[in-house]
Amino acid sequence: MKSRPPAPAEGALDRYLDYLVAERGLAGNTVASYRRDLGLLRRMVGEGRRLESAGAEDLLRALRRFREEGRSPRSVARWLAAVRGFFAFLRREGTIREDPAATLDSPRPWRTLPRVLDSDEVEKLLAAPDRATVLGLRDAAMLEVLYATGLRVSELVGLRLANVQIEAGFVRCSGKGGRERIVPLGEEAVAAVRAYLARSRQELLRGRASELLFVNHRGGPMTRQGFWKILRGHARRAGIRARFSPHTLRHSFATHLLEHGADLRSVQLLLGHADIATTQIYTHVNRERLRRLYASYHPRAGWERGSPPASRGGCRPGRSPCSG
Repeated sequence: MKSRPPAPAEGALDRYLDYLVAERGLAGNTVASYRRDLGLLRRMVGEGRRLESAGAEDLLRALRRFREEGRSPRSVARWLAAVRGFFAFLRREGTIREDPAATLDSPRPWRTLPRVLDSDEVEKLLAAPDRATVLGLRDAAMLEVLYATGLRVSELVGLRLANVQIEAGFVRCSGKGGRERIVPLGEEAVAAVRAYLARSRQELLRGRASELLFVNHRGGPMTRQGFWKILRGHARRAGIRARFSPHTLRHSFATHLLEHGADLRSVQLLLGHADIATTQIYTHVNRERLRRLYASYHPRAGWERGSPPASRGGCRPGRSPCSG
């Protein structure tokens, strides 16, 4: 039996990205990160050579360069995962006969604990938008929904009016891999969305129609980058100076639920994690926070008896993560 000739190499990257969408069902943001990582390999391979012509020496040269640049093991491991997937795909379809990434070892990434806001910081952030203004009402609704549900930012900005059941008090969203889940809304989030729909959204749309729940100041779709700028401004006004990102509210949602007695499996379902191992990072966060609390409050841990530090305030009733 004759061996199958290699498939045409033209458009190998596009074929691979199409495969990730059509057969693997990966989300658009994930596919975009694969494109960026493989685009980096293309630049390293150089002009005049096809990406699929890269050999083991090219990949090793790229890894040496990453080490010189001081890239984190996690970043390099993600890049290697994209490269391995690409060349394994080419090998299966017959474009290449040898997989140059087959023998490469991944660096061992260290696990970093996510940044989490405490209850006081959450309250200050949620109070930062000026709810007397059109944009402030919208921003308040977005922040309240994000903290009440733990949605990813891409899920938040992609919410459609039909996804939000105000009377029933829940949202339906489609997460990574197209997995759909239903997440409850707290009273505060419901009230904020009602106010936004009644007094803000139509003014932003200026007579136009949109299926999206949240729109930008011109009435168009809200983007992840646009929301990040909005969030950064409110965090500054709330006095939050530490490292902060939209995902911080998602981390805070999960951590506060666990602190108030939720079980890990329930938090996994609310976050839309396919694997509970992903959710378990929040148990590490809890242990670290408990260690700090112990150091602050235990009579043998450093402070003098009779003069414990002032306790922090809790969330107001109605915030989903703190009302369990």
